[in-house]
Amino acid sequence: MCAIVDANVAGEVFGPSPQPAGEKFFEWINKGSNRLVAGGKLLEELELSSRDFRIWASVAISAGKMRIISESAVNARTEEIHGEGVCRSDDSHVLALAQVSGARLLYSNDRALQQDFKDKELIDSPRGRVYSTRDSKDFKRSHRQLLGRRDLCRIR
Repeated sequence: MCAIVDANVAGEVFGPSPQPAGEKFFEWINKGSNRLVAGGKLLEELELSSRDFRIWASVAISAGKMRIISESAVNARTEEIHGEGVCRSDDSHVLALAQVSGARLLYSNDRALQQDFKDKELIDSPRGRVYSTRDSKDFKRSHRQLLGRRDLCRIR
């Protein structure tokens, strides 16, 4: 399965003292066939927001735990989505990454992006799901259920 981490939670996943939900997400990425996808503007945001992410990514790419999606493909789709004017959020680049990569799990605490990601018109087959720590940093049953799913990566 593949997932996307928004820059607004990079510290929760890759930081030196993660909270329980962030720590479990990090463990999930690093086990089995799970992987993180990044590309375009989001990759730049992650690299700028977290030194720990940069260190992890340098090893994760060669270990198959992170996949970099073509910047030109993500940027082209970002422009299309932006032009359609269908987003509530200012994160059309994250939606484009999901559409291009097939990732259907997003870790983010941005409410508008969460709404966009769960919108059937933007993310479908399968529908997008959101892992969030907006209300609590604890690892909840809902988090466990999301990480246990095997249908949140559209085959490309």
